[in-house]
Amino acid sequence: MKILQIIHQLFFLPHWLLFLNHKNKELIIEDIYALKPKRKSSLHMAYDLTASLAESKYFRTLFYFRTRGFFTNILRLFYPKENRLTIDINSNIDGGVILAHPYSSIINAKSIGKNLYINQLVTIGEKDGERPIIGHNVKLYSNCTIIGGITIGNNCIIGAGAVVVKDVPDNAVAVGNPARIIKKGNQTN
Repeated sequence: MKILQIIHQLFFLPHWLLFLNHKNKELIIEDIYALKPKRKSSLHMAYDLTASLAESKYFRTLFYFRTRGFFTNILRLFYPKENRLTIDINSNIDGGVILAHPYSSIINAKSIGKNLYINQLVTIGEKDGERPIIGHNVKLYSNCTIIGGITIGNNCIIGAGAVVVKDVPDNAVAVGNPARIIKKGNQTN
């Protein structure tokens, strides 16, 4: 079984070549190692990247978002992205994204900080031409909606099913429809 996995990973070597010289290389490294310790050698990194690409269409979609261009479009013909995860091309997303089953999620933010955690059915979208700004270390749970020109602070948790249309301060937990803050303070995620 392990040998089949390695053979499957070999098909993703063109992705490795794209990664090696790409301007977003550091962001991609942060994405690869968002949930596991970083390995320094190029061989280990190649293994980890190709394994992530082979195992997860969600990761592949994020990779294609980070490396978009002509060569990426060719790779997508042979190794498709996940069509039920949409990342708007104009979104600015820092590294360390954890896509924990983001089935049917839409990411359309002005900017997103480091270490975003996202579940399924999440919508981050625009209202009246304004898009959200999301801080570092934010967790977005199932079916939450964040819309408009609002700001979600650092170290926030947006609970399942929450509809956020107003700013959320740093270190807060927001739940409900419409969202309300149930916890503020210095907690960490």
